[in-house]
This record gives sequence, structure tokens and C-alpha cells, in this order.
Amino acid sequence: MPILLLFLPCITLVGQKGNKTAISPKIINEPLFGKVSERVEVIDQRLRGAVFYLVSGHGGPDPGAMGKMGNNILCEDEYAYDVTLRFGRELIRHGAKVYFIIRDPHDGIRDELYLQSSNDEVCYPDQEIPLNQVKRLKQRVDVINTLYRNEQQVAYKRCIELHVDARETKKNIDLFFYYYEGNKDGERLAVTMRNAIDRKYQLKQPGRGYNGDVSARKLYMLEKTMPTAVFIELGNINHSRDQQRLILENNRQALANWLCEGVIEDFQKQK
Repeated sequence: MPILLLFLPCITLVGQKGNKTAISPKIINEPLFGKVSERVEVIDQRLRGAVFYLVSGHGGPDPGAMGKMGNNILCEDEYAYDVTLRFGRELIRHGAKVYFIIRDPHDGIRDELYLQSSNDEVCYPDQEIPLNQVKRLKQRVDVINTLYRNEQQVAYKRCIELHVDARETKKNIDLFFYYYEGNKDGERLAVTMRNAIDRKYQLKQPGRGYNGDVSARKLYMLEKTMPTAVFIELGNINHSRDQQRLILENNRQALANWLCEGVIEDFQKQK
């Protein structure tokens, strides 16, 4: 479902010679963000002309990777979805057009530590998500490619997919990025986003070090989507330190902000 503009009065300025300049509305309404966050102020146009297809991993009948913290179960699809919403909101704030491919009509952006699991997510605009993995991925690819074809005049179109990894509990990982082998635009986007995260960690946590990397993978979503695509793993859902990256609202928002900064940098390079 396209993002809706609120119908605000259009202000007209008259120049010295009578030239009129219309100021576009600066507030966008996106109900997917929930009641508290649905009004989005566009603060600049640094991503004007860019279109993004954001995909949070799993959803519907498939919760994805599952971790445990105390008595609480952490589900990949819920945390990937929350970061995806926050990330998309930041892109919109900078003038981008954003399609959320996986959608939950009830969750919105949430600030809780432990995000309750549900299975009511749908695929754009409101398709039931299949249990079968191949059918599920094909459904997403078909939607993205259809939307892609409808944006014929747009030069910069990117698909970004967010997941949470599951490894042995002793393995702490930083964010890592995949692109489709041979896709130079995808490689540049992945490297630029990875470097943006690295710089932020160096600034916020000097001496921490950063081990997130970029590599080529022949994943279905990377291969089949028509727009250049990047696949991101946000952390290990089984590791206590990575869990802090996921469960703390401030950390989820920081991830969204930092990923957005990397995208802006890549878009400026493309221009």
C-alpha cells in the first residue's frame, strides 16, 4: 500500500516578480508505524528520487531464528520487522519512497524489550504468507519485481533485506552484509553501509573494534530481485551481547539511523 500524504494546506510564496513557488507538504502518514509514530516529518530531500523495497526476514507462519533470554523467547521476524520499520521511517524522513514488503497491520514500531510473537504478517499489499519457503520467497520476489517495473522513471531502486542470524551461543557477531556476486552496485552499497556502521561504532565505542564483513552470496532473494539487493544480518539471536543490540529500543533505532546514513552516502555516490 503506498505511503499516504496528509492533506495539509499548500502554502504559496510570491517572489519579487510575482513568481509563485508551492511548498509541498512536509508530513507523511504511514499507519504501519503505529499511532505514536505514524506521522513522519520529512526533514530534507537527500534521498529524493530514490525508491526502496524493504524486506524483513520470515514472518507469517515462520518466526525465523529463535533465541532465549531468561524466560523470554526472541523471534527473528519480530526484531527484524521492528528495525525495518525504523529504517524505512528514516529513509522517508530524507525524502525517499519506501515500500514495506512484509507488513503487520497491528504491531507498529514498538519500544518494548521483548517483542511478542505473532503470525499475522502479510506480504504486500495484503497477501497471506505461505509456509513453504520456496513459495514464500517467490511471492516476495514477484511483488518486488512488479513494483520495480512500475517505477520506470526511477534510476536508483534498491531492495534491502534484514535478518537476524542464529549461531552457537558463544559466537558474537557484528552486522554483516551480502550482495549478489558480480553486481557492482550491490557490492558498493553493502560496503558503504558496512563502513558507515564501522565508523559509528568507532565514534560511540572507541576501541571496541568492528568485525562485520561484506561478501558475495548466491541467495534466492539476491539473485531473483530485479532491483539491486543487499541482505543484512543484524546479529546472533543466541548471543547475550547481540541480544542487547536487538532488545534495547535505543539500539534498534541506532541501527536504523546508521543503516540510513550508509544508504544516503551510497545514493550521493550514484548521483
